Parts: sequence; structure tokens; C-alpha cells
Amino acid sequence: MARLVMALAMAMAAFAVKAGDISDPKMWNPNTWYFQHLLTDGISEMRFVVVRSSATGCKTNCPEWISAEGAIQAGTPAKLRSILKTLGTRKLPIIVNSPGGDVDAALQLGRIIRKNGLDIAIGKTEFSDCWPGTEGCGASVGKGVTYLGVASDGGAMCNSACPLMFAGGVRRLAGGWAYLGVHQITTTWFPSTRHFRTTYKTIRGKRYQVTTETVTEGQSYKTYEMGKGFARKISAYLREMGVGQGVLEKMKATPASDIQRITLHDMLTMKLATSTDTVELFTGVVLCMGDKPAPNCREISEDTRPAAVTTAKTAPAPQAEAPMSQPAAVTMAKTAPAPQAEAPMSQPAKAPPIAPFQAAAGNAAPEMRFVVVRGSDPLCDPDCPEWISAEGAITPRTPQKLRQLLAALDNPRLPIVISSRGGDLFGALATGRLIHERKLDVVVDRTIITGCNPAGAGCLDDNGAYIGLISQFGVECDSACALLLAGGARRLVDPKARLSVSSMGQARIVRAYLDEMAISPALFAAIEGSSVERQLEPDMMLKVGLTTGPDTSDTLTGPVICRSMPKPDNCRLPPSANAQAKAPPKL
Repeated sequence: MARLVMALAMAMAAFAVKAGDISDPKMWNPNTWYFQHLLTDGISEMRFVVVRSSATGCKTNCPEWISAEGAIQAGTPAKLRSILKTLGTRKLPIIVNSPGGDVDAALQLGRIIRKNGLDIAIGKTEFSDCWPGTEGCGASVGKGVTYLGVASDGGAMCNSACPLMFAGGVRRLAGGWAYLGVHQITTTWFPSTRHFRTTYKTIRGKRYQVTTETVTEGQSYKTYEMGKGFARKISAYLREMGVGQGVLEKMKATPASDIQRITLHDMLTMKLATSTDTVELFTGVVLCMGDKPAPNCREISEDTRPAAVTTAKTAPAPQAEAPMSQPAAVTMAKTAPAPQAEAPMSQPAKAPPIAPFQAAAGNAAPEMRFVVVRGSDPLCDPDCPEWISAEGAITPRTPQKLRQLLAALDNPRLPIVISSRGGDLFGALATGRLIHERKLDVVVDRTIITGCNPAGAGCLDDNGAYIGLISQFGVECDSACALLLAGGARRLVDPKARLSVSSMGQARIVRAYLDEMAISPALFAAIEGSSVERQLEPDMMLKVGLTTGPDTSDTLTGPVICRSMPKPDNCRLPPSANAQAKAPPKL
């Protein structure tokens, strides 16, 4: 049998492509942004867990949400489908905190979220007991509750591919403390060379052609510019989600080695975000207090929750009241209005009616608590602002507690951030005079405690070991609180805060105090002219001199104030950095 062999070599280049972005820990620049919890083990894959609120004031009926933390990988969409399957018909909002990851997976996540009608917010979850994934964490504490914690937008991010996942939400929240950034997509190519060998053989006098193929894999490489095909793919996705094309333009305009933050204003303009509210709109305890709780509330007959993450220690035992020689205490702490039902969480807001003010539970604490808080926003690291958080009812002991705290501080010139429903008249007057004497600034806003510094330390009321952030949710300063505010050197009120006054009796004493604080008599007229609580508008507060300007709390506690010159008095390096700076030089 004759056999003719003819070799024909054909070289053809074929490429397999995988789209992703810079989530590689080696390529991530911690000086630009960091992800504290995830950098402990590199950047972990995104983990989805159902969390129940452990915030103060949350009892048997509490809000729940899906925490999504970590890098987006190819298998992440399957994990989301799995947890949604366990929830059945329940629609919980997603609180996401991610440096980015695989683009194709992010697009799948966005479509899953939109298909299931879920809301999403940029935020991080602080767990009460332990971090998911650690040994022994997540053991059931009863009634189907696995993880407990609180959510906030301080230090949270949604970068690279994450904004594509974020775009899938029905309602999409990005608070003032959250960070959303984009850049070019990094495409990894896997080149391969195919060799074809053709031979001929004759069988029973008939000639046959035989072709064999050999594939040789080459070395992979990356490109950092978005191809036209992928740009069309993302553009179509954004249109599908009702998001403007400006997001794609910013991605294409930013090098893959950099990250460009999209401002809140631009997010709203591009329709990437539907609101600049904080995560508390989805996770606040007030959601479950009305007659018609929000869809993500769940009632458990027996409260099996551990101690709230925002409460560091048990309240001290009551001490002796003020001496009998002082005037009788006049109390003006108001009763909280009954919270009303929110709109269903799964529906986008369409010109809703103005909702009644929903106060935060901490404002009505039995006694005002003073603690020193250090800002937790990564943008201020390592030199961050500090302030004194003051929340709860004003009592006759309030001025003494503030005096004791100021005496224990290395820096007694910290601004005071207050949120209170009022309380004892004479306690407020004495506290206001102490603030006036020390020339302290006061701002009406709320502080959310996110943890201890260093992590794991026992936080005490007087050691300044708290870390936290400012929240605009449920801020109020009512009745006697307004008199305490009047003592500040600079007096600022957050635009979303509610400040109200009413007749408090003791007219001569109140009039003399306001005159002492150089407040216009028009404020006294407003107080005495109403027998019920009267809310003061910002223009009115400025006109009567109760506020010194229209500035917000960022003027005193914002993450970037420590970069200005001269540096504000309330900026301080962390203790470890201070100790290092003060250490004598080594020879």
C-alpha cells in the first residue's frame, strides 16, 4: 500500500479574552483607598449574609438587609442567587461595600438585583459579635437570626466594576460619606497558536485527507483600554438600567491605574444614584416602629439579640440629684411622635408625599451621654478630626458630666455634636454657660459610633477611644436643647435637622440667658409666642442669631478639614503616630 505524506503547516493566532478590572491586591493602591476588613486576607471574594439590626432602640421587630462585602468574582452571581432562594418572597435591600472585580459578573449581579426588584445602598456592615468567615461566627442565635450588626456609609466604597452592580438597584442610595469610583476596564488576553498538519493516506486505492490540530498556549498579557465591543456592551447595559452614558464616559477617561470618584451631584445627574440618603433609609430602627413596618422588617417574639454594637458599656447607676438650693427642675423632654408607615421598599420613589419627621432613638436616651469620637472616614487618614458626641435627654447632672469630660481631655477645645429631644431647663442653662465659658463650638447633628480604636479595645465614656461618623438621619434639637446650642461660639445646624422651641416657663431667667449669649430678643418672642412646639426654619435661626452661619457639620468634623492651614484645633494623629512623632531620634 503506497502512502503519500504531505506536511502543510499553517500558523493561526487565536485569542481568548476575559474582562475584569484592577482588583488584584498587588495592583491596588492603599494610599488612594483601602478596604480595612478585607485587606486582612488580601481581597476576599464577595460574601452575602443576611443581617438583622442590633442598633439601640431595636427590639423584637427589627430591619434586616443583605450585606455584600468583598471583591466581585466569576462565582459571585451564583452566591447571590443562592441567598435570594433561601429568602423566598422576602425582598431585602443590599448594602454593598466592594473594591470591584470581574465586569461580566458585575453585569450579572446588576440584572439579578433588578429582576428581583431589590434596592441597594453603598455602605458597610459592622457586626455585633464577629466577622463572617471567622471560626465559630454565624452560629444561630435563635429564630433564624444568624448575623447581627449595624450599617453605615462611613468608609464604604463601590469602585471599578461595583458601580455596574450598583446600577441594578431599583432605589440606589449613595450617602455623603460613601465613595464610588470608576476607571478603565483591564482586559486580560490569553494568546494561543494553532498548528494544522495535513496528511494523505490511501486505503484500498482510495485517497483520504487527514488533518490534525495542535494548540500552543502563549504568555497572557493585559490591555488597559476598553475595546469598542465591550464599550457597546456596557453602554447597552446602562440603558437597560436607566442610567446615563456619563458613567461610561468617566470610565473611559480614567486610566486603569487610577480611580476617579463620581460626586453625589454627578451621580444624581447621571441617574446612577436615585438619592443621596444614607443607608439608614433602609436599615434605621424607625422603619419598624409604625403600624405598617417596612417590608424588610421582621418580628421575633423573643429578643435574642446580643448587646448593641453602638453601645459600649452599661449606663452608670444614678447619682445624687442637684442640691435642694437650686431651682426646681423644669423638664421639657417631649414624647416621640408615632412613626408612620414608609413606602414599600421594593418600589422606586415617585414624588412621595413629605414624610413626617422620624427621630432617632438615641435622641431620647434617659440621660445625655458625652463621648469623644474620632472620625472614621478613610479620606482623613491618618490625621482625623475629633469631636464630643452629646446625645440623650438633658438632666441636672449634664453640666457636671461635661465638665468632668473636659477636665480629662488633652484637648478641651473639641466641638460638640448634639442631638437631643430636650430635658431639664436649668441643666441646659448651666451646660450652655459652660460651653460659652470654654468657647466651644456646637453643631446640631448625630454621631454614629462604628467601633473602638484600636479595634477590640474596651471603650469607656472618658477615654476617647470611639471611632464614628456623622449622620443626618433623625437629627433634632428640641426645647431646652436650643438653649444649650445658644452657648456655642460657633453654632451650626444641619440642614436636615429639626430644631424646635416652645414656651418653657421661667420667662425672666430664659430672657436673661439669651441676652447673656447675645441672642436676638426675637428668639425669646418666638419661644413665648407659641404654646406648642414651633419648628424654626434655617433663615429664622440665622436672623435671630441662634446660628452663626449656614455651614454644615463638615466645617467642624469633615474628613478634609485637617488638610487646611492652619490646622483646626480638633485634628489629631492616632495615638501610635503621635507616640512615634514624639519619640527621641535614634543615634
